[in-house]
Amino acid sequence: MNIKHLEHLLALADTGSFSRAAEKLFITQSALSRSIQSLEGDLGAKVLDRIGKRNELTPLGVDVVTRARHIVRDAAELRHSAQLLQQGGQGSVSVGLGSGPSALLMTPLMCAAAGHYPGMQVSITRGPTELQLQQLRSRKLDAMVVDIRRVTPATDLNIESLGEIRAGFIVNATHPLAAKRSVSFQDITQYPVASTPLSDEVVRQLVDQYGVLANPSAMAALMCEDIASMLATVAQTQAIYLGVVAAARTGLQDGSLVELPIKPTLKATARFAYVTLAGRTEAPVMGWFRGFVREHLHD
Repeated sequence: MNIKHLEHLLALADTGSFSRAAEKLFITQSALSRSIQSLEGDLGAKVLDRIGKRNELTPLGVDVVTRARHIVRDAAELRHSAQLLQQGGQGSVSVGLGSGPSALLMTPLMCAAAGHYPGMQVSITRGPTELQLQQLRSRKLDAMVVDIRRVTPATDLNIESLGEIRAGFIVNATHPLAAKRSVSFQDITQYPVASTPLSDEVVRQLVDQYGVLANPSAMAALMCEDIASMLATVAQTQAIYLGVVAAARTGLQDGSLVELPIKPTLKATARFAYVTLAGRTEAPVMGWFRGFVREHLHD
């Protein structure tokens, strides 16, 4: 039985059309039809019923498609493993970063990769976690570092907790609240708040601690995935940044930014995870990347 024949059947099952499947596979419809016929010849039974212009899987076809997905995936991993061995751990690495990890890791990662693996292509993707999960499952990403609260546990995912990082409220050094020894949440509501989209769990924590005014729908005036842009806005305006304090490390160290001493102290924290696809062969360099993440993703 030919792996290509199984791949062709999967394309046909996914698209429901010989024309669309052939287009997806970059082959002619006649070549696709011959491939399906060859598969049926190997199995000694039909996998597809052609009813007018419709194509329906036979009971055997349904079973073959289910098994073929595993076979084709395993074959792809074998090819991937062979490629890694030939490349000696070089090649391409693609990672997805959430808003917090992006602010803390992106520049150090590119600098470190250029220094340690100059022959390797490094691709960094940012965007909604849901989209990155799709890219991980379609093998467009090798790993993700994202908010663990936004990843639903699944049998096809390895989810490694990276611990918690403190969150807080940040303003520029000339802000009216910057000189206060104690800041109430009521004080904060007098100014626009800039935040990344928050998980339901964090929203509940904020509301439990500070009341209904802490709900982002009432509090957050600026919502953005790019923390660097938010901090740049805070540095130039009276907006207040709510998020991972470590992302503002440079500004806090040089004195241009100040963390507000809010009372009671904010309890919410950022919780990140290293996410990979279960059963996928890991490139040798990804071991270095995992260690790099654990070393740099902290308060």
